[in-house]
Amino acid sequence: MGNIYNYLMTAWQEERKNNLFILLAALVLVTIPLPYIFNSIAVGVFVLSTIFSSRNYKFSFQKILIYPIALYFLMALSIVWTIDFKITFEALSKELPLLLIPFCFFIIQFSNSEKLKILSYFSHAIFGFCIFYLIKAIVRYFLTNDVSVFFYHELVTLDLNAIHVSVYCVVSLFYFLVKINKSTFDKVAIVILTSVTILLSSKNIIITFIILLLIYAFFNRKNTIKKNYIYLFLILFIATSIFFFSKIKERFEIEIQSTATEKTINNSMSDKGPVYNVTINDAWNKDRFRHNDYFSGTALRVYQIRIFKELLHEENIFFTGFGLNASREKIKEKRIEHNLYPGYERFNFHNQYVQNFADLGVFGFILLIIIVLLTLKTAIKNKDFIHFSFAVLMISLFLTESFLWRQRGVVFFTMLYCLLNTNMIASKFKKEI
Repeated sequence: MGNIYNYLMTAWQEERKNNLFILLAALVLVTIPLPYIFNSIAVGVFVLSTIFSSRNYKFSFQKILIYPIALYFLMALSIVWTIDFKITFEALSKELPLLLIPFCFFIIQFSNSEKLKILSYFSHAIFGFCIFYLIKAIVRYFLTNDVSVFFYHELVTLDLNAIHVSVYCVVSLFYFLVKINKSTFDKVAIVILTSVTILLSSKNIIITFIILLLIYAFFNRKNTIKKNYIYLFLILFIATSIFFFSKIKERFEIEIQSTATEKTINNSMSDKGPVYNVTINDAWNKDRFRHNDYFSGTALRVYQIRIFKELLHEENIFFTGFGLNASREKIKEKRIEHNLYPGYERFNFHNQYVQNFADLGVFGFILLIIIVLLTLKTAIKNKDFIHFSFAVLMISLFLTESFLWRQRGVVFFTMLYCLLNTNMIASKFKKEI
């Protein structure tokens, strides 16, 4: 009897410990859309709890966790050669999750079912946030009669960033989508998350989302007819929304116009005189611009790659870069040199691959490539579509955003990188779902 009691007490204590870290890990993800202080506290509590409990766990070295840690050490090392010591030093604290979160995963190992719980908490929380954003937009619409409150940054605020929230929505959506036996709530969540993803109007994420849906529909062999109807409905819903929602349609039209058409006027910004859309060709080749030239998302990113290419030839940064976050002043100098409208220097490179190279040199670039390719390789090996969707989203997002140079971005990426790449989630995940 005493042995049974001791066994049950040990099992209960182990379960209590595991549940605590499940909740703490989920809290790190769930607080990402909240003001920065809440997420900082959640990360701090997770890290400190792991350290204080480390004696109860067996340290498990996992090679895949070394790469984000190595990236952080390179960031810290860049303080030796940075061209702006203050900016680099301040940025190091924001990038700490790259060091601290992988360290926690050396100590805390989650089982597949525990990882599933963490993903569940996160996905349900993002669904809740989406409901809140929609209700807030409806209230604002009745107060202002302005339909723009339903779209892009207006829906979630510029600080939170529509593109970042789109990523959270798509990852959460695939959590609900891969379930074999979907409840009514799961189906509602799919519709709401899809709708919010569309309203957020991120061209990159919408296109990547459609591609992921097609991949999932093509490779999934269970319930093929039923699932194909679901995917066809979702794809048609997205296509119809893009066609009818003028705000979304307008964002796509500007990109199409700026691809090749010379001297097109941006009608949405021309109430104070003609504002001309900059073509991709001009963004790459034109030496001097006018203050009434407008860069669409694609044109701006092409221009940013172009000035990085110029800086790479003009400055001795191939091996070192300018230092973490220290390329801002160089971007400003290029803005002045090419006569862009004042204010464009506030944009960083908007490309994580370029940002890594410019700030940390070729080794920072190589480390990032290793990180994303390992994530994709592990996802394919495990045949885990949530993991795969995360990997593809990050590879695509890094082409248009310096995601890891934002606090929310680095916490989200590092947490899911560690969670999905350690101890293999796939086999039991399928059974639990």
